[in-house]
Amino acid sequence: MATPAPTSSNDDTPVPATANEFIEQQLNERLRAVEMAFTGHALAFCGPLYVGVDDILRTAVEKKCQQPPIHQKLVVLLTTNGGYLEPVQRMVATLRRHYQTVDFVIPNYAYSAGTVFAMSGDAIYMDYYSRLGPIDPQIESAQGRMVSALGHLARYNALIEKAQDGTITAAEVQLLIDGFDQAELYDYEQAKELSIAVLEEWLVKYKFKNWTETKTRKLPVTDQMRKERASFIGKELNNTERWHSHGYGISMEVLRNDLKMVIDDYGENHAFYSAIRPYHNLLSDYMGRRGSRGVVHIPGVYRPFM
Repeated sequence: MATPAPTSSNDDTPVPATANEFIEQQLNERLRAVEMAFTGHALAFCGPLYVGVDDILRTAVEKKCQQPPIHQKLVVLLTTNGGYLEPVQRMVATLRRHYQTVDFVIPNYAYSAGTVFAMSGDAIYMDYYSRLGPIDPQIESAQGRMVSALGHLARYNALIEKAQDGTITAAEVQLLIDGFDQAELYDYEQAKELSIAVLEEWLVKYKFKNWTETKTRKLPVTDQMRKERASFIGKELNNTERWHSHGYGISMEVLRNDLKMVIDDYGENHAFYSAIRPYHNLLSDYMGRRGSRGVVHIPGVYRPFM
């Protein structure tokens, strides 16, 4: 005779049969605590931004937005090394299709395309430990490796300058001839321009929509001022000479002081901090134990990928 699955004294809540089920139940409870703290729905995205993850996120969001209590606000806990911009565009379209307000929480880091993703938020929450990064598009090379588009362009332009001023060496001439594919260079340039254009559009449309008065002089903010600020931020985040490395971490203080961005410090809010940190710590440990590179999680749906 088969042994029935164990249940708790509450018939609506089955006792987890495995350790994984128990941990995922704990993750559900901790993510619901995030929802209570922010008074909205919550979704965690942790992993690379590759083609296909946009479909996973869409399925999760369409399920979540129908669950009671119904909210017009979504909080996205984002951790990523980056990836491609194309799925990010579809993910932003999905989030904005179903929610009026979308806030981003960066418990650890969101680099490259992840930084662009975060810039689509109405608000960005970080603490002293969190990092965003330069928006350096990553392109798959002919050898199948992910390479820095801006680094490739910078090296090519430097060799062109040396050729123009007559200081280029014979070895560098050969590199200039053999080492750069003009079609790839064009793709890199387009990726750079697209990342800047998308970031500027999202900043003006979402992050800056409630920016109506300057902080010091209390002057009314115009659409042109919003566009100029967004353009400044986009160009600075694409400045390879300033950041040097694709993996350079940009802190909350640098974003506030140097780029003049409004970044909310969740570490100063006890309710936010006490909900975010336990959830993120458990999620990181669980992903490591299971060997997952990525996951999309809403309460009740834990979807690992890669």
